Amino acid sequence: MPVFGGWLRNVPDEGMAASWAYARQLAQDSERWGYSLSLLAELNLNDIKGVDQPALDAWSTAAALAAVTESLELMVAVRPNFHHPALFAKAAANIDQISGGRLALNVVSSWWADEARQYGLQFDQHDDRYARTAEWLTVVDGLWSQDRFSFDGRFYRTEDAICAPKPAHHPVIYAGGESDKAKAMIAAQCDAYVMHGDPAAAIAPKIADMATRRAALNKPPMRYGMAAYAIVRDSEAEARRELARITTVSELPAGYANFDQWLSGTQLERELKIQEYSVSNRGLRPDLVGTPEQLKERIAEYEAAGLDLLLLQMSPQAEEMERFAAQVMGTA
Repeated sequence: MPVFGGWLRNVPDEGMAASWAYARQLAQDSERWGYSLSLLAELNLNDIKGVDQPALDAWSTAAALAAVTESLELMVAVRPNFHHPALFAKAAANIDQISGGRLALNVVSSWWADEARQYGLQFDQHDDRYARTAEWLTVVDGLWSQDRFSFDGRFYRTEDAICAPKPAHHPVIYAGGESDKAKAMIAAQCDAYVMHGDPAAAIAPKIADMATRRAALNKPPMRYGMAAYAIVRDSEAEARRELARITTVSELPAGYANFDQWLSGTQLERELKIQEYSVSNRGLRPDLVGTPEQLKERIAEYEAAGLDLLLLQMSPQAEEMERFAAQVMGTA
């Protein structure tokens, strides 16, 4: 869901406003086109267009979308240092009831120090972020699964807390991370592992590693998802021209302001390039750029590698999603 008004740091106006009207229409249309899930990112500052630009609040938007959609799974990002787990469990359970059991969580251990400082919130160092997330998930799960729940931890404390009504179902817990601390926490406490974009040859060993970690804990298999930016055109040359348009960088626009800070706050497996940063979440690495037949072949490679879910960014989102559904999915 383009809650930041788009995905492209080099294109100021992508024709999709960060507005409730656009989000509602896109969610309803995406159901009709055959999409099964929408991810709503959670940042109070706009990471794509610049911090002074509008960004929709994830959780109030999710509650509203829950009431005006019928089948779309709503995977909503949540950052533990921004939400007390007991209060969050109560609110999220209500949203899941509104949606009829379509809520999912994308648990994100925050990386943006400036944002936390602006909002007066705690910002932990890398390993502490995952320690906090582990406690946070324990409290949320306890309130969703037990009549009363008490917890006394390093970061959180509850005493005979009640969450009623419970969620309509236990929301699927998605999370991502590339450090060993992150992977250990996700294998132990989450249901699905989501990754930034990479070629299929790089995704396959990540899936194998997480599957091994999961099996060692005697837990059921996980789901695996990946972010990707998609460009589908009638010819490869046309698709490559569009790729050149969106990645051309002359002077760094406002969306690049926190590039260095983001790199310093993460433990990526290899350095990002400035050109890659023109699209978020390493979306260009999967190279979903080309004709419908080429995209189908590449997606099949990911499926063979064990991937279950593609989280697709496109621009302009509505027009490109409809095109992708018609030409690649065959559903629109």
